[in-house]
Amino acid sequence: MPSLNDVLAVILGGGQGKRLYPLTMMRSKPAVPIAGKYRLIDIPISNCINSDIYRIAVLTQFNSVSLHRHITGTYNFDSFHTGWVQIWAAEQTMERMEWYQGTADAVRKQLFEIQSSRSRYILILAGDHLYRMDYSKMARFHWEKQADITVAVQPVGRSEASRFGLLKRDQEGEIIDFAEKPKDPAILDEFVTRDDPNKPHLASMGIYLFNLDTLVNTLSLKPGGQDFDDFGYDIIPYCVENEPRVFGYEFTSYWRDIGTIRSFYETNLELSMPNPSFDIYDPEHRIYTHARFLPGSRLSDCQLNHVLIAEGCRINSAKIDHSVIGLRSIIKNGVKIKDTVLMGADYYDTSGSIPIGIGENCDIEGAIIDKNVRMGQDVVIKPFPRGTEIETDSYTVKDGIVVIPKRTILPSGTRIGPQG
Repeated sequence: MPSLNDVLAVILGGGQGKRLYPLTMMRSKPAVPIAGKYRLIDIPISNCINSDIYRIAVLTQFNSVSLHRHITGTYNFDSFHTGWVQIWAAEQTMERMEWYQGTADAVRKQLFEIQSSRSRYILILAGDHLYRMDYSKMARFHWEKQADITVAVQPVGRSEASRFGLLKRDQEGEIIDFAEKPKDPAILDEFVTRDDPNKPHLASMGIYLFNLDTLVNTLSLKPGGQDFDDFGYDIIPYCVENEPRVFGYEFTSYWRDIGTIRSFYETNLELSMPNPSFDIYDPEHRIYTHARFLPGSRLSDCQLNHVLIAEGCRINSAKIDHSVIGLRSIIKNGVKIKDTVLMGADYYDTSGSIPIGIGENCDIEGAIIDKNVRMGQDVVIKPFPRGTEIETDSYTVKDGIVVIPKRTILPSGTRIGPQG
């Protein structure tokens, strides 16, 4: 049996992250904060460390400075450890002047670094999913099946099936058919592969384990004179129909694709509830992040119900319900917060007429407040009807959710909402 030391994890840093805009206005998608104190990139890196995979490369391109800063300041193994977390940024070379054109193209442009690592197996991961997975079990499945490629798959319902690549497997687990994000109801019917009426489909999770030679060979193919630029649309369908042995490793535990504002918002709020599906308190499978050495949060005369609060906060005489309160959040007297993700701040700053934080008597509901927002007194924010899309200089509405971008200043008395 091969060793996990032979596995290199390659985490895709993502493109512009348009579906998460404006949270990605100043940062890359994997750098978006989640659960009050973490970043999305912490999830796959922590999964790798907990799976005893210690060689990790993160491919970055768009708005990547904050992601680079977080990774380099967080994941440093000691001198007696053979592991590393490296950043492989997109770059122009004498051979290639263009940037990454897709997930597969990003990996292709880093083949020299991948081969230099002398790894025999390449684990391809996304940087915008929330889940806890032991990749070593997937690797053992891959080796036992003598697979060339293994795709992690998840049971999904029909309503969400068109968002993913769907597949069929034979009795041995080998994938015999694949369709990327099918919209045609007839194709969806054709890809009903499970007896469970609630989750009749098997969907690709965007997690792939390749033998190195298979990865190199498929990335070198040019059907019709064109490169394969995407794993889901190009590489996996081609390999299923041709020589490589492609297997599906079924994963039935919690997994969420956090690629949209709605999914990001709902996933965060779910973490504030008792006994959420994803347990951030699991001591056996920790989520690692930057060590900040902040003091504990100080609360005075507050009413709290289903609230997840990070460290370093100061909250006075506030009523907070079903919300996530991020690092260094300053919340003044008389504030009401409901169904809201408040990301907090990168630093404390009381200068200026409106300091960083939430001013007195603000009423906030159904919103995402990004970091370092300065909000004056008596600001009111209410959600819009689901499906509403609005773009202004000071806020954005996505699917009815009000998003206040990073570093925004909202003057006292601001009204945002259906009647605002």
